[in-house]
Amino acid sequence: MQYLWAFLIGGAICLIGQLLLSFTRLTSARILVLFVVAGAVLGGLGVYQPLVDFAGAGASVPLLGFGNALANGAIEGAKEHGILGALSGGLSATATGISAAILFGWLAALIFRPRTK
Repeated sequence: MQYLWAFLIGGAICLIGQLLLSFTRLTSARILVLFVVAGAVLGGLGVYQPLVDFAGAGASVPLLGFGNALANGAIEGAKEHGILGALSGGLSATATGISAAILFGWLAALIFRPRTK
């Protein structure tokens, strides 16, 4: 049942993104920024974490989950180290995901060769 909820919640987040692309003049880059900021705001308010607990990867993997992780890291860093922790906490909370994205992007660039159309 957990897989079903992850699929439905993750699909609903993707559906919102697609609707924004189709029916607004927002570019994909602006929608991505909107999702990260919305995840950070919802995470900072404590609204997004219950959705992550319920849907698992369906809510934590999309960009809303990245924004939530940034906000939670900044909050935890501020509790432990004050204002400097607020600045560095988000980065340390998301460092593993960012590092993995860079590594796999680099590996894909080594394996595949781009071609012009």
